[in-house]
Amino acid sequence: MNDTLTSDVIGRRVDVNGEHATVRFYGIVPPVAGLWLGVEWDNPERGKHDGSHEGTVYFKCRHPTGGSFVRPNKVNFGVDFLTAIKKRYVLEDGPEEAGKEQIVTIGNKPVETIGFDSIIKQQSENKLRFPSDSLSPTGRFTTLKVLVLSRTGVTWAELLQCAAGWPVLEELYLESNSISISERPIDVLQTLKLLDLSSNRLIDENQLFLIAYLPRLEQLILSDIGISSLHFPDSGIGCKSSMFPSLQYLVLNDNRISQWSFINELDKLPSLQALSCLRNPLTEGSGAETARQFIIARIGQLQTLNKCKILPEERRGAELDYRKAFGNAWKKAGGHQDPAQNRPNEEFLAAHPRYQSLCLKYGAPEDGELKTQQPFLLKNQLLTLKIKYPNKLDEKIIEKQLPDSMTIQKVKGLLSRLLKIPVSDLLLSYESPKMPGREIELENDQQSLQFYSVENGDCLFVRW
Repeated sequence: MNDTLTSDVIGRRVDVNGEHATVRFYGIVPPVAGLWLGVEWDNPERGKHDGSHEGTVYFKCRHPTGGSFVRPNKVNFGVDFLTAIKKRYVLEDGPEEAGKEQIVTIGNKPVETIGFDSIIKQQSENKLRFPSDSLSPTGRFTTLKVLVLSRTGVTWAELLQCAAGWPVLEELYLESNSISISERPIDVLQTLKLLDLSSNRLIDENQLFLIAYLPRLEQLILSDIGISSLHFPDSGIGCKSSMFPSLQYLVLNDNRISQWSFINELDKLPSLQALSCLRNPLTEGSGAETARQFIIARIGQLQTLNKCKILPEERRGAELDYRKAFGNAWKKAGGHQDPAQNRPNEEFLAAHPRYQSLCLKYGAPEDGELKTQQPFLLKNQLLTLKIKYPNKLDEKIIEKQLPDSMTIQKVKGLLSRLLKIPVSDLLLSYESPKMPGREIELENDQQSLQFYSVENGDCLFVRW
């Protein structure tokens, strides 16, 4: 371009030697003569400053090194729409090249393609210009329910300005916009059910509280925002928060969560049913399976974790293991089997808000449960179980010692030989003295007695 540009270039998208940017300024920058364009780079590492020069602010950037001044003749303002469409979607190769076959691998499978090279070229993102004032009645989208504005450069203020034009919007995707939530939505976004804020790394817990009262918000995606702490200030230990009243599904993948206090706070969400928190320091490494059990135990209403349904037997096992794991700490903090003397201190209750309710559910841990186990001694792995036959009252009740690692399939094999009944006809369940009257089915033949949290003294029911 030459130096005959006018001020209407502000806001235009440009290409400078293969790097994309948005024009934020047009004019003179003393003491150097001539016209300049001030641009904000898509890649802030490409720039040199924030739009200021020798104390004068010419334009503003989101990033302190996101801006540069360039001469107009160095800037490519692109091509017309039809040319861009042809370049992006129409094969540019000649007849021979267009028919050239290639083998590419998608997943683990080789796939034969034709002209595939023309669609894997680098493609730019859409940086949109948003209106400076509210939409007019003619600019409203009265039936719009799903809107994707990922990687568009939209700010939170611009979003709220336009949101009045989306009166029935249900899903809003805002990934990778460097968004900072600056104010609470009032009279807008009230119909929103899903909000994706992934990869907006300026967002912190205080900003999340500004969207905490959206009445219909059911799904919130917060992957890769860098969050590490969370505390709902409106509710105490063991209480539910008034924030996020309808939130059922929360995604926290790829963050910096490393403290159990974060998970404890999630139990305060009144409607939370599903959680995904993969690739966080708390859930990675050799203790991943234990972390899963502790998350289940700490969030009482959770039904799905990391897209895996929590079955009743898994919840029971997780809560019993959690109760045992912290039983000694509970006693040292003032916990006691006698309800009249059971007064654990505030520090313990803050670290384990659900522990008291688990004691009410399963009974307080007994001293025998809290002794340090010696897992390599067989006697510490044997369970003494009563075996009853509810449908065969003439069968005598017996006791058997079985390893807690024994699978349900092997238990059935043992009983099949004992009773002379085919394995396929046997149905097993058990009852714990701590939960009288409640039978738990042993339905998965490949799982162990330990998986179902069968304990010493429990009663095994056999039916055929």
